[in-house]
Amino acid sequence: MASVQIQALLERPDIHQSEKRALALLDSQFKSLSDLEEQVAFAETVEQAARNVEELKLKLSQSQDDVDTLIAQSSASVKDQLETAQELSLLRHSLADELLSLSQSLVSSVGSEGEPTLLEDLETSHRQLKALESVNGYVKVIEHALHLSDSAVKHVETSRSFPSTGEYEALQKLVASAHATCAPVEDVAGPQKLHILVFLETVRDQTWLDMKRILSSALLSAAEKLNWPMPVDYASSAPNDRAEFEATFSNLLKLQTIGKRINGLTNEASDKTGLYPLQALVQPISLRFKYHFEGTRQTNRLDKPEWYFTHILNVSHQHHIFMETTVQSLLANSDYNTINAWREFTALLFALPERKLKRTVPLLLPHPPVLAHTIYQALAFDSTLRDEGFDVSGTSAGKHSASTTTDTKDKKGEWIGISEVILGRKEWFDAWLEGERKFAMQQYMDIITAPDAWLIADDDGGDDDNSSTTVQHELRPTNSARRVKALVEQITDRYSPLPQFTHRTRFLITVQLPVLESFQARISSSLDAFETLSSAFMRAVPGGLGSVGNSNDSSGRGRDTNGLTSGVEGVQRLYKALVSAKYMGVALEAWGEDLFFLELWAEINHRASLRSHAQATASLPNPSHRDAQPSEDTIFEELVTQYATLVTRAEDMIVHCVSGEVETDLKPHFSSNSPTHVTPSLKQGHDDDIMVSPTLLGPLSLLSSHLSFLRSTLPQTLMLTLYRRIAARLSAHILQRQIFYRGHGRISVDEGRAILAECELWVETCRIALARDERARVEGPWRQLLQASRLVGAEGALFRKAMDATLGITGDQEWEEVMLETVGLAHLSREEASQILRTRTDCER
Repeated sequence: MASVQIQALLERPDIHQSEKRALALLDSQFKSLSDLEEQVAFAETVEQAARNVEELKLKLSQSQDDVDTLIAQSSASVKDQLETAQELSLLRHSLADELLSLSQSLVSSVGSEGEPTLLEDLETSHRQLKALESVNGYVKVIEHALHLSDSAVKHVETSRSFPSTGEYEALQKLVASAHATCAPVEDVAGPQKLHILVFLETVRDQTWLDMKRILSSALLSAAEKLNWPMPVDYASSAPNDRAEFEATFSNLLKLQTIGKRINGLTNEASDKTGLYPLQALVQPISLRFKYHFEGTRQTNRLDKPEWYFTHILNVSHQHHIFMETTVQSLLANSDYNTINAWREFTALLFALPERKLKRTVPLLLPHPPVLAHTIYQALAFDSTLRDEGFDVSGTSAGKHSASTTTDTKDKKGEWIGISEVILGRKEWFDAWLEGERKFAMQQYMDIITAPDAWLIADDDGGDDDNSSTTVQHELRPTNSARRVKALVEQITDRYSPLPQFTHRTRFLITVQLPVLESFQARISSSLDAFETLSSAFMRAVPGGLGSVGNSNDSSGRGRDTNGLTSGVEGVQRLYKALVSAKYMGVALEAWGEDLFFLELWAEINHRASLRSHAQATASLPNPSHRDAQPSEDTIFEELVTQYATLVTRAEDMIVHCVSGEVETDLKPHFSSNSPTHVTPSLKQGHDDDIMVSPTLLGPLSLLSSHLSFLRSTLPQTLMLTLYRRIAARLSAHILQRQIFYRGHGRISVDEGRAILAECELWVETCRIALARDERARVEGPWRQLLQASRLVGAEGALFRKAMDATLGITGDQEWEEVMLETVGLAHLSREEASQILRTRTDCER
């Protein structure tokens, strides 16, 4: 109960409140005087109030007694509690002092001059005990592992037959158990392996190597009795020596088989490094290789890689029979009966030149010629081994070489060669490629700048290649064209042995195509220079065909520019450009059909990476996607088109030059008054006498000299093509100027006969210049002119018959028959024949 309530209960009664409550009671019961006069009710009320007062007094007395008793008890209890609290306070202060004393005794002494506390001594001792327990466990594991390792090695050393590998298997199980027991360790660098696990693995691997070394030493000891590593005459060896060799050889094979069964690591290592017995047999060969080619002897020369390549080839060849017979028979009785002994042995020898190349190539990078020589020797080494039948199939490393080959599409399962040691490293391959590019361009510049570069090559320097076409044999190209062709073929020979199509494509784009592009640009610039010299603004252009090999001044200055572009000398310059372009174009067509370039182009179309290189090269055709329709273009199709354009341009310029000169020389003849005279012969059976006009002799002589030059230098097909174009242009020009230009009724009979004689003279001149070729072939381009001249030169009945048939109402078919009957030709249209006939003075229609 709260103290406030206790105080309220102990207060004295309030008389004033009691009187108010009594008065309120009376007022509620006696509301009027009449109610009060009823004395019985009032008296009862007074008595009832008196009784209540007595009862309340009695209760008050009892309550006062109870209060006094309770207060006395509470006072006594409070005194007892106060005494207990004082005693507890004293006990608390005593415990606090004791706790402070104990805390001070446990404070660390680190950093102070005091001695370590007991607690620190206990903690330190506990940690040391746990560390010692861990070290004890580590040491026991290491001791057990070393004991198993020593036992396994000693058992192999002391065993006379194939030793048991129980100790090694126990060691392997111990390592596996340690791996399973130890949890992985994580740090900032990622998961880490415990050092004890690394140590146990090292012990296990070293134990296996020691066992292998002991058995390999036994095999080498037995092999030395057979004269190894010199060529072995196995049949003449002692039976005991052969038996010992076969036993030690089989022991190593069994060890390798057990290694595959025990753990996967040994299996993987054996697959990569080869068979254990053959590894052992290669060891003395490796020592000899180091002695000769990795020491200070004179045989160790950077510029003579063929020496150590030849050494490896000789070793492989010397032991070929021994491997194919003796060793192969031993493998046939083992789990490795699918292995080819000679191929496996040769594959193990590759480690020697590979190591040599990796050490020497960095030293060769500053010396491109020696680097190139080394690469070509490596390629020759690979080619020789392939010719002898070497391949990775049938070797323990076959599947690994197939998986690591970069050209898996076309070289899967095939040996990529020792050259891949150099070609497989981008920086080494790029250095070699750059050296080859510079060397090829230097050779090209030497060819172009040679004094005899643009002279016609001698016949005895012709191509001996059976693949050369007939046109190439008939062409007499310039020395530069022939040498550039030889240079391009030389470049092809240099990169055709490359095993990777990626490398071939880069060599083609970087080294070979620039030579062909440069020569094409050189011929084109020479034609440009000729056009410039022959134009109205004539000037000398250094480096043109017209100034190379024909003048002491290579720039062309100080010479008559008209003489450079006119006459036979001018045509000769165009001829050089023509035959050079034609020669290279024919060569490119032949190269494009070669199997090597067909395979390369097919591979470029097949691979997306190679297609991107080809698309970025302007001199290559646009390759087609492998899913698209196969393209019929060759790899040189674009260059063939460019050279064909040059040929067409040169032909056009030759036709223009020859025809233009003859037409220019004909101007005095057409404008003079001294035409050709024809005097009829008085003797029957003799031709009329022809007196040629002096103004016609020059054009005839000029045309004859041009045709004679073309006939003596060009193949017949090309010469006839040019002749037809030249003759057709001259024929059309003469027809226009000498006949159509005259107009209606301007040609007399005598003049017509003279024109006929001149036209016949043009044809005869051409026939003589062409070494009296068939007349029909020579007349071909002149037939329209001949028909026209025969029409204007016809007389009497023949002329009237031709005139009646042409200008009359005769049908076209009958008209052609009349033409053939009268003039022997029908190549003009009827309208042209009519116009020609009307030029005669005696034509009245």
